[in-house]
Amino acid sequence: MEATSVKAGMQPASEDAHHHQSTPLSKIILVASIAAGVQFGWALQLSLLTPYVQLLGVPHTWASFIWLCGPISGMLIQPTVGYYSDHCNSQWGRRRPFIIVGTILVTLAVILIGFAADIGKSAGDPPDKVPKVRAVVVFVLGFWVLDVANNMMQGPCRALLADMSGHNHKKTRTANSYYSFFMAVGNVLGYAAGSYTDLYKVFPFTKTKACDVYCANLKTCFIFAIILLLVLTTAAMTLVKERPLVLTQQYNADQDEEDEEEVSMPFFGQILSALGNLSRSMWMLIVVTSLNWLAWFGFLLFDTDWMGKEVYGGTVKGKESKLYDRGVHAGSLGLMLNSLVLGLMSLAIEPAARLMGGVKRVWGIGNFILAICLGLTVAVTKMAQSSRHEAAAEGRSLMPPANVKIFALTIFALLGIPQAITYSIPFALASIYSNASGAGQGLSLGVLNMAIVLPQILVSAVSGLLDDLFGGGNLPVFVAGAIAAAASGVFALTILPSPPAQPSRL
Repeated sequence: MEATSVKAGMQPASEDAHHHQSTPLSKIILVASIAAGVQFGWALQLSLLTPYVQLLGVPHTWASFIWLCGPISGMLIQPTVGYYSDHCNSQWGRRRPFIIVGTILVTLAVILIGFAADIGKSAGDPPDKVPKVRAVVVFVLGFWVLDVANNMMQGPCRALLADMSGHNHKKTRTANSYYSFFMAVGNVLGYAAGSYTDLYKVFPFTKTKACDVYCANLKTCFIFAIILLLVLTTAAMTLVKERPLVLTQQYNADQDEEDEEEVSMPFFGQILSALGNLSRSMWMLIVVTSLNWLAWFGFLLFDTDWMGKEVYGGTVKGKESKLYDRGVHAGSLGLMLNSLVLGLMSLAIEPAARLMGGVKRVWGIGNFILAICLGLTVAVTKMAQSSRHEAAAEGRSLMPPANVKIFALTIFALLGIPQAITYSIPFALASIYSNASGAGQGLSLGVLNMAIVLPQILVSAVSGLLDDLFGGGNLPVFVAGAIAAAASGVFALTILPSPPAQPSRL
């Protein structure tokens, strides 16, 4: 998850001249397009990697712990990189070195993930036994490097867009809109690739003795992700130049002592200091945001696994593995539909806020939609189980009937509505509240990011144990998410302060 990590007012005075002139929109779009390459990889992670790691022999109970890398790196890497990129005086610019290094690390990580089974076999993994210990080690290493690298890129990309926009507020909003648009493009590409079962035929060499069809499809998807990211990043970093930061001491005399103290204080020291000075509005926002993400992460981690197991009735291994694979690919199709609705809803949030009387009402209603959708996963699962029992008794195919598939895919699509709200309104409110209280927007958004990643750590740590405690499967964590979403909706409508009217910021 993203977080802006630099406090407003901490920039050296020489940056005023650096930012005074904005960049042509065409170059802003070029930098924003990097988000498509980054999000392509994220989409593949969300749709395919949980099933893949189970194929390597990691139990469902423990698969969620591997996802701890995302929130940990999001909490540590992105704010730290953002802070140091603000003060980087490299001759190539402040942001570009971090973006380039991040791209190189993404490429390395994807190679490790995609070829984990082959590397494990070469290192001595037995072909017919699980867990494939060496392959799992390679996979986990690549997975963590990938999350670190992705977080290393996202913060500087957002910051570079802000730099290029200068003091033009409209262009800053436009730049972030394009970044969000390309995130949606990356999602659609990733989920579409993940839903195509014969993609590996484009690169036949991906199918090996150690890597079956599912693994080969995953490997091929990541090859496309590398190509897309390298092309977009190379184009942006070649055609868009960035001035080196020249540090000066041109501070206002009355601000010297305060600014020097801020610059010398370690970044996480600033975060801790900011926590002690948060306004009541920000604390209420943190509460609602935390509950909101407690609801989201269980589904985001196990959505395709739910389709493979509960909806299609498959198993990771054994005679029902083909049903599981079909379910996973159907889940990827559902995520693609979700991304399409997400993109459309992103454009409708401002009109919806005007129609409903404010963004807090939109957020509250969005959370209720999220709760209903998560609750409906129970109904879909029960319908699928009932149809399988009838099919088994009559000797028919165990594939779920059309109405069950449509019901499940509809849930995926409808979830795009609250997801668009979650990706925009909390960040807008953080900016508004920080302006109203005189706090720095960078630190306020950094603190808000902690309200996102800490729930992810909690869900990653307990979801597998919770599922096993209630008999296995994914429904327990989905039901817990529905409860959290409903609570978030109630709190958004009641305890969350109404922001001052600033339609231009929303």
